[in-house]
Amino acid sequence: MPEEAIDSLSFIKSHWTAWWILGVAHKRVQSWRSLYVCLSVLANVMVTVGYPLHLALSLFRNRTLTEDILNLTTFVTCLACSAKCLIYAYNIDKVARMEQLLRLLDERVRGKKQRAIYGNVKLQLRIVLYVFIAIYMPCGLFAELSFLFKEQRGLMYPAYFPFDWLTSTRNYYMANVYQIVGISFQLLQNYVSDCFPAVVLCLISSHVKMLYSRFEEIGRDPSIDAEKQLEDCITDHKRLLELFRCIERLMSVPMFIQFTVTALNVCISIAALVFYVSEPMARMYLIFYALAMPLQIFPSCYFGTDNEFWFGRLHYAAFSCDWPQQGRSFKRKMIFFVERSLKQSTAIAGGMLRIHLDTFFSTLKMAYSLFTIIIRMRK
Repeated sequence: MPEEAIDSLSFIKSHWTAWWILGVAHKRVQSWRSLYVCLSVLANVMVTVGYPLHLALSLFRNRTLTEDILNLTTFVTCLACSAKCLIYAYNIDKVARMEQLLRLLDERVRGKKQRAIYGNVKLQLRIVLYVFIAIYMPCGLFAELSFLFKEQRGLMYPAYFPFDWLTSTRNYYMANVYQIVGISFQLLQNYVSDCFPAVVLCLISSHVKMLYSRFEEIGRDPSIDAEKQLEDCITDHKRLLELFRCIERLMSVPMFIQFTVTALNVCISIAALVFYVSEPMARMYLIFYALAMPLQIFPSCYFGTDNEFWFGRLHYAAFSCDWPQQGRSFKRKMIFFVERSLKQSTAIAGGMLRIHLDTFFSTLKMAYSLFTIIIRMRK
C-alpha cells in the first residue's frame, strides 16, 4: 500500500482561498490582475474601512442602551478585524517563505513513527476548524434572530447610514444587505487572521516532534553516516527556527490586538448581561459572544505553549542518540547544537505578551478586573 504523501501546504489552502476572496492574494492572480486589484481596493474600502466607520458614527447615539452595547462590542471587534486584515495584507509575502520552509521540512519526514506524528496533525487541525465554526455560527445565528424578532424596523447592528433607512423600504433593504454582506466579509477576515497562526504553530509543533524522533535515530543504523544525519537534523532545526520567527513576526501585532479586544469585549458582554440587557435574543447573543472571544485566541495560545515545550526538549533528544560511539567532530557539533537549543523559543505578541496559555488566562483575569471596576462604579 503506497504511503500517503506529506503535504503541510494542504492545511493552508483554505486560507489562500479566503485571502483571494478578501483581495489580498493579488500576486497569485495570473489573469485579469488589474481588474482583481481594482475590485479588491473597492471591496476593502467599502468593508474593511467602511464597516467599522459606519458603526463608529453611531456610538452611544442609539435609541436604547441595549443597542448602544451591541453597537460598541461590534465596533470594537470589527475595528480589530480590519486592522488585523490590513497587517496580514502588508506582510503577505512572508507566507511564501513559510511555504518554502514547510516543503523542505516535509521532504525530511520518514518512517512510521514520524508519519504517525504527522497523522495526528489532521485531527488537531480538524478540532481547530470545529472550534472556529463553533465560534462564528451561534454568534451569527443569534445576531440574525435578534434582528428578525424585532417588533419594528431595525438593523442587524445599530449603525449610521447617510440616508433614511427607517421610512424608505428601498433604503432599508440596502442598509441590511450592506450589513449582512459586510459582516460575512469581516467574519472571513477574522477566520483567516485567527486561524492561520494556530495552523502554522500546530505544523511547527508536529515538525519539532518529528525532528525529535530523527535525533533519537542518529547512530542506530551503522550503514548510515551518523555525522551526516546530525548535520541534516541541525539544518532542520535552523529551518524550524526561521519558520517560527516568520510566523511570530506575522502574528505579533494582530495577536496583541486580539488579546486587548478579547479582554475588553468579554468584560462589556458580561456587564451587559448582568446589568443592562433584558431582551432574550440579545442575551443569548451576548452569552455566545462572551464565550466566542476567548475561543478565538485559545488555539494560538495552546500551540504557542506546545511549540515552547517541544523546542525546549530537543537537547534531550540529542543526548538520546548513540553519541558515545561517535567521533570528536560529531560530539563537537552536537555540543554546539545543544547550546543553541537551550535558548527558549517563545512567540511574543506586540513585543510584550507571550503567545501562551498563561497569557490566555491572564486575558480572562484582565476582563474580570475590568468587570469589578464597573461594579464599583455602579455602587
